[in-house]
This record gives sequence, C-alpha cells and structure tokens, in this order.
Amino acid sequence: MASSSTTTTTWALERLGMFFYVASPNATTFHDTQDVPDYVQEVVPLFITFLVVEWLVQWLKGEQKRVRHNDFITSLMHGMVYDVFGVIVSSFTLYGYDWLYQHRLLDFDWTSSLTWWIAAVGVDFGYYWFHRATHEVNLIWASHQVHHSSEDYNLSTALRQSMFQRYFSLGVYQPLALLGVPPAALLVHLQFNLIYQFWIHTELVDRCGPLEWVLNTPSHHRVHHGSNKWCLDKNYAGVLIVWDRLFGTFQEERDNEPIAYGLVDQPQSLNVMWLQVFYFRAVYSKARSMTTWGDTFRALFYGPGWFPGTPRLGDLDTFPDVKAPRVKYDPQLPQWMEIYILLHFLILLLIQQHWITELKVFPWVSSLAFTLFVFVSTGTIGAMYDGWWWAPLLETTRCLAYVAYARAHPVLANPFLDFVVLTYFTVSSVVWCSQSMAVLQATLKHHKLE
Repeated sequence: MASSSTTTTTWALERLGMFFYVASPNATTFHDTQDVPDYVQEVVPLFITFLVVEWLVQWLKGEQKRVRHNDFITSLMHGMVYDVFGVIVSSFTLYGYDWLYQHRLLDFDWTSSLTWWIAAVGVDFGYYWFHRATHEVNLIWASHQVHHSSEDYNLSTALRQSMFQRYFSLGVYQPLALLGVPPAALLVHLQFNLIYQFWIHTELVDRCGPLEWVLNTPSHHRVHHGSNKWCLDKNYAGVLIVWDRLFGTFQEERDNEPIAYGLVDQPQSLNVMWLQVFYFRAVYSKARSMTTWGDTFRALFYGPGWFPGTPRLGDLDTFPDVKAPRVKYDPQLPQWMEIYILLHFLILLLIQQHWITELKVFPWVSSLAFTLFVFVSTGTIGAMYDGWWWAPLLETTRCLAYVAYARAHPVLANPFLDFVVLTYFTVSSVVWCSQSMAVLQATLKHHKLE
C-alpha cells in the first residue's frame, strides 16, 4: 500500500513539474513516437485543480467578481473544441517529419540528455517564430485571434485555443528533423512547451525576479495579451523570453498603466464556434476590397493592421488607443439558465473525457457524430449567452438527438451516470420544446403584423 501511494505521489509531482518545464530527460526520452505519453491529457486533472485554486485565492482576496462565469465557461469550451478537433486530425502538422529525419544532416544519440536539451531549445525557437507569424500575418491571425478574445486574464484563458492554428504551423518544426532531432523528442517538447504556457496566464503572480531575464513569466505574458498600444506585437515567447530580447519584440510590463485585455476591436459574443471562425470572413472581405493583386496578397500576408500606404504591420499611430478599464461584454441570464448551462457544460466535459480515453475502440462514424455533438453543444451554449433567437430551437434539437441516441447506445459506460444524464436531457427536451413553441409563435405573430 505504501509503495503504491509513493508511486502515485511521484507520478503527480512529475506531472506538476511539467508546468514549469521541470522534467527528467531520462524519464521523458523515448525511441518511438508511439511510446510518447499524452502528457497534455494526463495533466487535465491538474489543469482543473489550478483553475479551482486560482478562483479560491481570488475569492479569499475578495476578487471573485473578476472571474465572469460566462467568459470562464466559454474559455473552457474553446479548450474542449481544440482537444476534440486535434484528436481527429492529429498528425497533419508533423507531415513529412519522419521522412526528413531519415535524411538528417546531423545524427544525435536519442538516449543523450544533450539531445533532449537541443530538442527543447529548438522547439521553443520554432514556437517563437510561429507565434510571431500568427500576429504578423493576417491570414494566420484569423486563427490565433481567438486566444486573445477573452477580456479577462486568468488560467482559463490559456485553454482558449484555436481549432485551426496548428495547421498553419506545417513546416515550422520540420527543419528540426534535418538537424537530427528525433521525432519522439519533438513530440515530448511540443507538449512540454504547451503545458508550460498554462501557468503564465494569471494575474495572481507578480514579478519573478531574475527569472524575468530568461523565462517567459505571467508579467511578460500579460503584456502580450494586452490591447493597449504599447502591448501590441510584443512578447511572443513560449518558454524563453530571450528570443524577444534578441529579436526586438520585448516589452516590460508597466506598473503605472493597467492592461486592457482582449482584442483591439473586441467582438461582442461568447459563442465558441463563431469566435473560432469569424475573423476569416473579415480577412476575405479585406482582401476582396483591394484594387490590385499586390494589395490583395498584402491583405492576406501582411499584418492585421496593414492598409495600402502603411508599413507591413500597419501604422501604429492610426490604431485605437485602448485603455483600461473598458466595459466588458457581459450578458446576464436568468439564474435558472446559468445553472442549466453549467450542468450541461459539466456533462459535455464528462462525455468528452470519456470519448478521448475510449477513442481507439470507437468506429469512425461514432467519432464523427461525437465531434459534431460537441461543436453544436458549444455553439448552442454560446448562442444562449448571446441571446440569439434560434437558440431554443437548436437546443431542443440537440437534446432530442442525444435522447434518441443514448436510449439505444450507452454513452458513458456507467449505467447510473447514463441514466442520470439521459433523464436530464429528456427533461431539457421538454423545457426547450416549450421555449421553442413560444419563439415560433412570437415569430409568426411578428410576420402577421408586418
């Protein structure tokens, strides 16, 4: 029993260390990519623990009102969508890496700690330049902007990831294959780099002393998420802030000027699916409005603030001068709807985690149906927050679809949980059927009056 407890504690401490890039090279070195654990999935319980601890600390400090429940749930649903979509098309971003590795120019011993460190620095260097591109290339910014769409800055913001951004990174890390970085080492450090960036999304941690010179910290990353003029296009680092210091993109946090978080032109929506894609339409419209082919391509591949006659990243003097505090988009719902959304979100999270663990035994049709269910669910919850008129109709359809499927196919592989969830969806169907009838009657009455 003691041995088992010690093993569990050691495992937990190792996973905790990953948030600060503290890991043993020997314990995290593998020969084959199939042997690399899914570290991101393994630390999900710690993600949740950190989120709860942050909220408790803010509550004890009397700052609980700074966490808006609707924004918090929206950020978590972005993480859910990112996770699900990534599982479906997981290998795209590393396409060709194995082939390039077979033609590598250098040959590092895969068991060496030196190889582990070379991979760590190489991945972080690649991340800096790709992250910089996501801000300085309008088409790629269309995918990345969702990460900056929260007007709050807390640990949940770290989970607000783009479904599409990783697919623009094709070709970013492939040069590491030619330099001799083993594919398994690459997969390990891509995960570590992502996990590290979770804890820097907080206002609870102030400055970190001498570490500020070398590492990316909450202070540095708060600047990156600001929409104040002095924050724009700064601090792209993943783990090492030295890249920003070397390449002229570093900006220290200012003590005398509070940061306004979010986008310069902040979208007034909490709809996950809409936030994921809306800016692609803006990019298309901008490119189409140009009068020359050259300007059309510049609209796609220059910065988001570029217009004809301005520098590549636009003229900073013409940008809106955003200051804090600014009024946040914070639609209020009846208490019963807030509770309803919270319960359905928790159920959706439970279903998603079960699906991820059982993915290998799921047929592709079931996986596709599940993916669509997650997308529709997050979109519907966002539509409820935003007050879209058709939300009750879609929620009725969503609940009825779940009931029809779950009556014949257990979803959670636990009879009691399946019964409880099925019952809740059945009751939800009845409630929203009534709401939908009211919406339809109001719509018909409106058309008759016209």
